[in-house]
Amino acid sequence: MLRGRGVECGVLDGLVAEVRAGRSRVLVVGGEPGIGKTALLGYAADVAQDFRVARAGGVESEMELPFAALHQLCGRMLGRLGGLPGPQRDALGVAFGLGAGSAPDRFLVGLAVLGLLSEAAAGRPLLCLVDDAQWLDQASAQALAFVARRLETRMPGRCWPRCCPGGWMSGSGTGSSPSPAATRWPCSSCRTG
Repeated sequence: MLRGRGVECGVLDGLVAEVRAGRSRVLVVGGEPGIGKTALLGYAADVAQDFRVARAGGVESEMELPFAALHQLCGRMLGRLGGLPGPQRDALGVAFGLGAGSAPDRFLVGLAVLGLLSEAAAGRPLLCLVDDAQWLDQASAQALAFVARRLETRMPGRCWPRCCPGGWMSGSGTGSSPSPAATRWPCSSCRTG
């Protein structure tokens, strides 16, 4: 357990336990720079050692590169591209520079990522960790939000913690974005005032 982060670690422990029980979960960890959000994501990965883990991190210098973060997250899964329907496979192939073509349809890219992650999670639970979400390129952020909103119906038993600024942790079983209706826990290290 992380020192002084018992509440947050308890939330992560519960989230991982629910995913082990076959339920999909999304959690957003927010707060000011340097308060330990990345350490919390590392804790989640440590607790979920029996899970398949996919990671991506937003990088400010890559914000203008479409699909850069998505490539980080899915790079190890590209061997599964052949199992996707043709239009989705082609769209993701173009997005990742594996094929030629004009800018891919973002809906097809989102469906392709959903299919890839579903396939990757078929054998065991999947934990997707996205750090520094404020630096994600727009195309990746849109695709990841698309996937997160569909976790419950397409990918039961998947977990999607991600970090972004704001001074809170919020969670939802449905993959929705944080909202006033979502459960929110103050991060013990955050100064929310």
